[in-house]
Amino acid sequence: MSDKIDPALLEAPSALQTHLGYRLTEWSDDFARVELPLTPVLMNRQGLPHGGMHATLLDTAMGFAGCYTGDPERAQMALTLSLTVNYLGQARGDVLIAEARRTGGGKSTYFAEGDVRDETGALIATGGGVFRYRRS
Repeated sequence: MSDKIDPALLEAPSALQTHLGYRLTEWSDDFARVELPLTPVLMNRQGLPHGGMHATLLDTAMGFAGCYTGDPERAQMALTLSLTVNYLGQARGDVLIAEARRTGGGKSTYFAEGDVRDETGALIATGGGVFRYRRS
């Protein structure tokens, strides 16, 4: 958790979030940042972060980017309809950082873009997605 997020807005961590260890560190209108400390179980056979980690971070950050309401009584959720990931480089260091932005949409669906960087700031992956708001 970060000082940049009102604790009242945070939901309980999902089982996947707890298992992988990622955390939401920034969240505001049309923006989210998710960080993942890298551990040995997240690495592929070459000792690099498995590509599924990049996809998971992008999906998670883009999902949060479109769901910020600023009101704990009006929590918003979304489902991923489409996700595209472009792998661009190898990560260095101990943390992956995904930042995502809601880029458009309407009442029932929205579009988002995001990127994954390592702790040196190197661009590792980019992605885009289409999401549908869940009805309460």
